Amino acid sequence: MLDSMKKEFDGHVFPFWEGLIDKEYGGYYGEMNFDLELDKKAVKGCILNSRILWFFSNAYLTLKDKKYIEYAAAAYEFLKKAFLDKEYGGVYWSVSYDGKPVEDMKHTYNQAFAIYGLSSYYDATKDEEALKTAFDIFNIIEEKCRDNDGYLEAFTRVFGNESNEKLSENGVMATRTMNTLLHVMEGYTELYRVSGDEKVKEKICQILDIFRNKIFNPAEERMEVFFDADYNSLIDLHSFGHDIETAWLIDRTVEVLKAEGTKYDMSDITKVLTEKIYRDCFEGDCLPAEKCKGVVEETRVWWVECETVIGFINGYQKTGDRKYLDAAEKTWKYIEKYIIDPREGSEWYSDVNKDGVPESRKPIVDAWTCPYHNGRMYFEVLNRMKQIKEG
Repeated sequence: MLDSMKKEFDGHVFPFWEGLIDKEYGGYYGEMNFDLELDKKAVKGCILNSRILWFFSNAYLTLKDKKYIEYAAAAYEFLKKAFLDKEYGGVYWSVSYDGKPVEDMKHTYNQAFAIYGLSSYYDATKDEEALKTAFDIFNIIEEKCRDNDGYLEAFTRVFGNESNEKLSENGVMATRTMNTLLHVMEGYTELYRVSGDEKVKEKICQILDIFRNKIFNPAEERMEVFFDADYNSLIDLHSFGHDIETAWLIDRTVEVLKAEGTKYDMSDITKVLTEKIYRDCFEGDCLPAEKCKGVVEETRVWWVECETVIGFINGYQKTGDRKYLDAAEKTWKYIEKYIIDPREGSEWYSDVNKDGVPESRKPIVDAWTCPYHNGRMYFEVLNRMKQIKEG
């Protein structure tokens, strides 16, 4: 698995994203459609830019090749120039190809990914300005994007109320989502990892409490997804990809906090999530997207398969049960066979149907489709397989 993954990223994924740098207007191009037509004047999403910032920063941190610093810096400079709202704080949702605000709304999820990318960039470069900017956005989230019970979702530019179309799906409009909470935790964990700030740690511990007491459904052995303001679940939905992702991300957060064996250790829950996905949802070589109101959505999505690889390796490390490692290896083989796009000039399909055909024809690059999930999979597999080998 490791050798073929290394070949895929060194020879395919890294060169693809290096080729999307916009040397004229800054940052990275915002869209390539299914037919591999690059739109150099497409809107540029902040989530895409922040994830590319994270990707190349971690490419340097993991592989120690200084060329990746240059690619990370391109995303960092564009974030500073175009996405940061210097008047009201936080980052915009999207800007034009030349850096002018298009959607100036503020979304908590978007702020969290900016923190995530900035924190990793600071770790790679020791640029104090990047760390300060990450803390500025952290303070914005804590002051503007939450209430006494946890994190809220969408806001206007000046942090007034805004509807949450961006992170709501399946016919509901959520006041709170598991997805936003998960990635606030992830961004904060990275910020704490590089800074050791106790206030950040305190907020992460609060998030872990919310996951245990509000999000996890012990009867169904799953995380609920969409909520009203009082954490009432809005729909019968089991998001397979989010549950396996949540399991390993929570374990990693506990590890970074050095909270193993404390009340914030959630291994009792993460083991249940991992086993539930393996036992009831995994189909032998891949993971469908979700089950809504009892009906399985059979689409195989690139990010879901990537999280499955990491989550099952994490499950093997936590339990020693070989079935999880075998499942991770089979999922990678599925990705190689069906998700990686063999066409020259492309990267990976966004999704395929049950037969492995990309019938949806979704873009190869857009505001959400980026090197975050597959890049993170690669870095995690490199580090975790080394740990497994070393015993």
